[in-house]
Amino acid sequence: MKVLTNPDPKLIELMQREALVLQLQQHPGLPKTTVDDYFTFTPPGGWELHCLVMQKFQGQNLEQQIAASGRISQATALNWLSQLVDILDSVHRSGFFHRDIKPSNIILQPSGQLALIDFGAVREVTNTYLAKVSSNGGTETGIGAREITAIRTARYSPLEQINGQAVPQSDFYALGRTFVYLITGIPLIDLPTNQETGRLIWRNKASHIDQPCADLLDDLMAPFPGQRPQSTQVILQRLERLPLQSKLNRIFKSNPFKVGMVGLGLLAGWGIYQTSLPIAANYFLNRGTKAQLENHPSEAQQNFQLAIKLHPQITNTISNFYFQQASRALNRPQSARNYYELAIKYNPNDVDAYHNLAVVCQQLNDVKCVINNYQTTFKLEPNNWEGHYSLGSFYDEQGNYELATQQYQISHQKGGDLAVDAVNNLARLANRKGQYNEAIKLARQGLNLNPNLEVKASLSKNLSWALLEQKMYSEAQNYLQKSLSLDPQRVDTYCLLAQVQEALGNVSDAKGSWEVCLLGDSNLPEVMEWKQQVLERVLKSK
Repeated sequence: MKVLTNPDPKLIELMQREALVLQLQQHPGLPKTTVDDYFTFTPPGGWELHCLVMQKFQGQNLEQQIAASGRISQATALNWLSQLVDILDSVHRSGFFHRDIKPSNIILQPSGQLALIDFGAVREVTNTYLAKVSSNGGTETGIGAREITAIRTARYSPLEQINGQAVPQSDFYALGRTFVYLITGIPLIDLPTNQETGRLIWRNKASHIDQPCADLLDDLMAPFPGQRPQSTQVILQRLERLPLQSKLNRIFKSNPFKVGMVGLGLLAGWGIYQTSLPIAANYFLNRGTKAQLENHPSEAQQNFQLAIKLHPQITNTISNFYFQQASRALNRPQSARNYYELAIKYNPNDVDAYHNLAVVCQQLNDVKCVINNYQTTFKLEPNNWEGHYSLGSFYDEQGNYELATQQYQISHQKGGDLAVDAVNNLARLANRKGQYNEAIKLARQGLNLNPNLEVKASLSKNLSWALLEQKMYSEAQNYLQKSLSLDPQRVDTYCLLAQVQEALGNVSDAKGSWEVCLLGDSNLPEVMEWKQQVLERVLKSK
């Protein structure tokens, strides 16, 4: 049990926030607690004490583990990093970030699984908070300074957090520095820093770590938040690719591979020659390819232009080369973007290149690039209903529901019965806008299209949402039960079921449904709103 003995209002707010975020989580790597586990107690003659009961994890923290056993291997590092990013993914998706990741706050359990503890510094990500961060001069330090609290741990907190301007990407910086300590076994204070870039100099102390893994850690510790991976999902995707990249890295450095590449180049040259490409054009094509692979882009462009002058049809070959380079660079969005743009330069009609470029630009948060490339995709393929659906999903995630609705409608018009996902999302957005009759019409239309079980569950949920708002509680409950029978993992369905059960007077059943709703993981904005509403009710009742 954690007991707060200091009556400072700011400390009380932090502890209440810690209780709230732990109540919202259902990840085995996070301490479990419930609404009833936070309470206050006033001893005789004293002030009010705030108490929080939570799960205690058995095992050593990673600071103790390294002190006892020394640095860890790359295999262990990748296993632990995957576990921690998965835990952070659950926290960030709930709208919070930790702000105090370090080895002593990570527990290695006897089972080998990691747990993240000490959420006393946790912060909610809201537009109001981000606005305060952007307008704050960065002069606040300590707890309770003004409206934004600067919480930091020496050597693990990034500059923006030291200045009281922490963002979710601040967690990634602390995570990267934690793993530098774990794989070197050297305290961060004993590692030198590049005076020009501010980056740690550590790779020479961890020769057992492959370059792709080291590159990921350096990206996590980039000096500025915008230079770091922008979400836990981006990190998880890079971790999935790391084993293959590490294997390829070892192969590429081997002498047999270098000899093989020479032979492959000769065979490729012969194959191109056999397809009637002029010898001179083939020569400049090979030179351009070699220059690009050796990271000499200007030289590559010059050779490609000479090859095109000799044989204009070679442009598609060059475009395909850059397309393949982009596919290999997806874990580096800016590089992938450059390659896709070059692929388009040599083949302006490549629909796949425009579509993939739009996806990469979403990772880079370049809205103009996303929209322009989807629009070009539609010009080349007017009936590309999947593209309109993807653009609608992009607007949906951005919170621009009007534009999302427009794109879903176009997707439905062009895709017909195939675009049942678009119909489902239109029903959901109609509910968000209070257009319940329209939502009912769309949901019933989607159910008649014989969708798969997951979409059918979502359509039933959206239909019940509209029925709930029209006070048709019994019918709403029937559709919610159908939804759960098809997909029992839907958190939003439980949130709606709790509201219906309350309206029907089934208080006991509603409590159970609210508990599943609060502990479940969902990135839908309406779910976060429903959770907030019920938690505010609980806090007021106390």
